[in-house]
Amino acid sequence: MYQKFQLSKPIVGKIELLEMPDETRIHTISSGTGNTTILFAHGYGFTNIEWNILVERLNKLNYRTIVFDQRGHGKSTIGKEGISSSSMASDYKNLIKHFNLENCILVGHSMGGFLAMKFLLDNPDMQHTNIKSCVLMATFAGDINKRNFQNRLQIPLFKLGLLQKLIKWKPIGRLFAKSLLGKNPDPEIVRVVPEIILQQDHLKLIPILQALGDESYYDSLKNISIPCAVVVGDKDATTPPFHTDSIVKEIPNTTRIDIKGAGHCLNVEAPEEIIKAIKLMDI
Repeated sequence: MYQKFQLSKPIVGKIELLEMPDETRIHTISSGTGNTTILFAHGYGFTNIEWNILVERLNKLNYRTIVFDQRGHGKSTIGKEGISSSSMASDYKNLIKHFNLENCILVGHSMGGFLAMKFLLDNPDMQHTNIKSCVLMATFAGDINKRNFQNRLQIPLFKLGLLQKLIKWKPIGRLFAKSLLGKNPDPEIVRVVPEIILQQDHLKLIPILQALGDESYYDSLKNISIPCAVVVGDKDATTPPFHTDSIVKEIPNTTRIDIKGAGHCLNVEAPEEIIKAIKLMDI
């Protein structure tokens, strides 16, 4: 049974607004205690709220968690370096330095996973020391439009500002939400997803949307040497399982986890499976 995505239930913890070197301010929330810290990176168009179910449960399991709003999302701003895969991946590095993280687990969803892989490739010295393992869920290493009519349709509409207007109409909003979900989606998730998407200023995010399709890091993934769990729903139309096939093929030390009936929003569709993946990577 799916877990309700409770937009009205924010993550409780220590809130910090961290200034990056280019004056971007990143909104973070840290909570829980334990020997292992998990750094969560959300997907495009969402905010740290997407992790509320997982954070609550993991804190009870004696994990420390850190969530943040990606640059240009939620309560985080855009600094002098603007929006790009490089500037956003550098935010990961600066967050890790600020919190003095060692042997933590990095969890990236969709765009968050794409940026996690770029961060690991850009900072090989932080593998095995600062980051001991990674959970990549419903994600890709670039080329997001490949063999994907849904993305070829939705991304240009985002860039034109049309999709934002269309999903304000509830029937279209529901269809959009269902495109991100698997079989038998919970009505509460269907209701909430458009609300969160509409909180973002997507016109300012166009450069990262462009990068998701233009950039590709598959040929470099062999340089990621930390253990990774790659989790995918077999009904994911946004980042279909063939992306997972390529990631698992290229990253040397990977464990693949397939979730039947699940779509793109594994954080709310299959939170227990994500927790199992995190525990598996707590090595």
